[in-house]
Amino acid sequence: MNQRVAIVDDHEVVSLAVGTLITAHCGLDFSGSATSVTELIAAGARADLVVLDLNLRDGSTPSGNVDRLRHWGAEVLAFTSGENPYLVREVSRSAALGIVRKSAPPAQIIDAIATAANGGIVVTTEWAAALDSDPELRTAPLTEREREVLALYASGLGARAVALELRISENTVDDHIRRIRSVYRQLGRPAHSKVDLYRRGLEDGYLPLPTGS
Repeated sequence: MNQRVAIVDDHEVVSLAVGTLITAHCGLDFSGSATSVTELIAAGARADLVVLDLNLRDGSTPSGNVDRLRHWGAEVLAFTSGENPYLVREVSRSAALGIVRKSAPPAQIIDAIATAANGGIVVTTEWAAALDSDPELRTAPLTEREREVLALYASGLGARAVALELRISENTVDDHIRRIRSVYRQLGRPAHSKVDLYRRGLEDGYLPLPTGS
């Protein structure tokens, strides 16, 4: 089944252009656009992913909008022209799946949307720079072995595959994952899912940035 994607942007020309990209993608369905999160939710449409403009002029905040949309049942991909670093840093601390620039080539934009619509993390230079410059992110004090486990597990391997790769027991891998999650929880940066762990590994430099971002 195709993933449903909606757009929240108060510039109609942007919504039209991105909506055209989504409609042309064989794995996505365009669920419509709105000028605010309130308008989108009130319209009654459903979406698996919302492409969210960071600089809406309705008095809302990026983090607040992300929280509302996730509570509504949709993942979020931030969409920005990049003129406000504060907004980029704010959304980087939220549960958004990533950030993509409006000035990026159309192929990169639709690739980012498709990745996020399928639950993947979208890592761009803007997102990485925001994380790197954010003084509120305290790096997790993980051991070398924990970093190895995190890198393999968060990149997609299961516990058994990680155990085989590192020549340790599966129970040991599970113990490491529990300890890693505990450390992040104590830092106020919970990592309940594998996607969360992937984000934390990127934030702390324990995972390499994907090439071509």
